[in-house]
Amino acid sequence: MNRTARLSAAAIAVSVLALAGCGRGDAGASDSVAPAADVSEGPATGTVEVWAMGTEGEMLGDFAAAFVAENPDVTINVTAIPWDAAHDKIATAIAGGQTPDVSMIGTTWMGEFAATGALDATPGLIDSSQFFEGAWGSTDVGGTHFGAPWYVETRVLYYRTDLMAEPPTDWDGLTAMAKDMQAAGAKWGITLQPGQTGAWQTFMPFAWQAGAQIVNEDATEFTIDSPEFVAALTKYQSFFTDGLAPTELPQGSLEPDFMAGTIGSFVSGPWHVGILKETDAAGMANVGLAPLPAGANQASFIGGANLAVFKDAQNRDAAWKFVKWLSQPDVQVEWFKAVTDLPSVAAAWDDPSIADDAYLSVFGEQLKTAVAPPSIPTWEEVASVIDTELELLTKADADPQEVAT
Repeated sequence: MNRTARLSAAAIAVSVLALAGCGRGDAGASDSVAPAADVSEGPATGTVEVWAMGTEGEMLGDFAAAFVAENPDVTINVTAIPWDAAHDKIATAIAGGQTPDVSMIGTTWMGEFAATGALDATPGLIDSSQFFEGAWGSTDVGGTHFGAPWYVETRVLYYRTDLMAEPPTDWDGLTAMAKDMQAAGAKWGITLQPGQTGAWQTFMPFAWQAGAQIVNEDATEFTIDSPEFVAALTKYQSFFTDGLAPTELPQGSLEPDFMAGTIGSFVSGPWHVGILKETDAAGMANVGLAPLPAGANQASFIGGANLAVFKDAQNRDAAWKFVKWLSQPDVQVEWFKAVTDLPSVAAAWDDPSIADDAYLSVFGEQLKTAVAPPSIPTWEEVASVIDTELELLTKADADPQEVAT
C-alpha cells in the first residue's frame, strides 16, 4: 500500500470511529444528553471520593482541608493515581460501574469518556464565563459541557534575546527571525517537533493560526483537507526544507544548546522556564518569551486537566460544590502557589504572584487565544495519525497536499 492510500485508510478508519463513537447523527450528541440537574444549596456534606493524578493527586488531599474548614460536615478522600495508569483505571471503573464521585481527566480524554455516557453534564452552579475560552471549550462534547477546567497550559515562543531583539508577530517574521539567528551564530534558528509522539501539539497552532479546523462545526466531518490546513503544513515544512530547524536533535540537548546559543528559539509550555533556570540560571538574562506569531489568526494549543463528576456519583451535590470551590479565583491562586499549575480562571491571573512574573504573563496573554482540540472519542488515534504524517512531511519531504488528503 502506498503512503497516500495508507493515510486515506487510516483517516477513514479514525473518522468513522471518532464521529460514530459519539453517537452523532443528524441530530448531534447533545440531543441524547439530559439537561444538568440543579445542585442543592447549602454547605457540602458527606464523603466525596476524588481521583487525581501525579503531583496533583499527592497534594490535593491536604489542600482540600480549606474546603473542609468551610464545610465541616464533608470529608474529601483523594486517591492519587500515576498518570501512566490513569486512563485505563478510569475506563475500567466506567465499564464496571465503580467510578469515584469526581476525577481529574486530561483534556484530550474528555470526548472518549463523555461518549460512554458516564459523565455528568455541567450544572449551572459552574460559571462558564470565568474560564479562558479555550479551556471551557475542552469540556464541550457534542454541544454539551461535562466538568470544569481545573488547570491549563499553553505553548509560547522561547527565543534568545541576544540573537533577536524583538520577537516576531507573524509567520513571515518567524521565518526572518530564524534566518537572522543563524546569521548571528546559531546553528538552528528554531526547533519544532519533526513528528513522533506529541508533535501535533506543536503543529496544530499553525493550523489554527491559518484558520483551519480538524472537524466541521457540528463535528460530523473531518476537514483536514482544507486549503488552510495545507497552508499550515506547507509553512511548518518550510522550516525544515530551508535548513532552519533540525530533523533530528539528540535527546536532552535542547536546553543546553538553547542556553549556549546553538539553538535560537523553540516552542514549548510553562515547564520549560524551570528547566532552563536549572540548566543555566545566569543565562536567563538572554531568554525571552513571546506569544506565538500569528497567521490569519492568533492561536496556540491549550491543554491541562479538567474535573469531571460521574453520573454514578454517590455524593453528586458535594462533588460539584468541591469542583466549584476549586474554580474560585482565590483558590486557584493558592493552588498555583502550592503546585505551580496555571489557573484556568482568567481572574486568577490578576493576582500579583502571577501578574508580576514576566514569564508567566506571556502565558496569560497566550491563553486568551489558545484553542483546544475537538473533544471526540478517539482523539488519541487522530493525534497519532497527525504525528506520523508530520514525520513524513519533515523528514521525507512529503507533499503537504497529499498529507492533508
